[in-house]
Amino acid sequence: AGLWTVFTLGGVGSKPPPQLEQCSPLANQSLLLLLVLANLTDAPDTPNPYRQAIMSFKNTQDSTAFPSSNPHAFQINFNSLYTALCEQQKSDQATLLLYMLLHQNGNVRTYVLARTDIENLV
Repeated sequence: AGLWTVFTLGGVGSKPPPQLEQCSPLANQSLLLLLVLANLTDAPDTPNPYRQAIMSFKNTQDSTAFPSSNPHAFQINFNSLYTALCEQQKSDQATLLLYMLLHQNGNVRTYVLARTDIENLV
């Protein structure tokens, strides 16, 4: 909650309901850390590796090979990710992660648009 207070300038922005923070504080803090790391600015000679990983991860169901030029590539189960994001859409952090994934990762965007139950997310 302290890190969230820093980012919202002591409560200027909307705060997540207390039950979300108490439900899984480690998950909440981990999500905040991931968002901070992924949004750090790139240095001129070295791009942000966290942003590169967010932009390029693939579904575990996808059998295509990773490009050898991206050392930060990994796979994750998109169905589990989609389910978790649907369940946590009352939290600002989860909504920001979803927004970032939809705009920066074409694999996630394609998966979400192909879902027939998108109303769960909306």
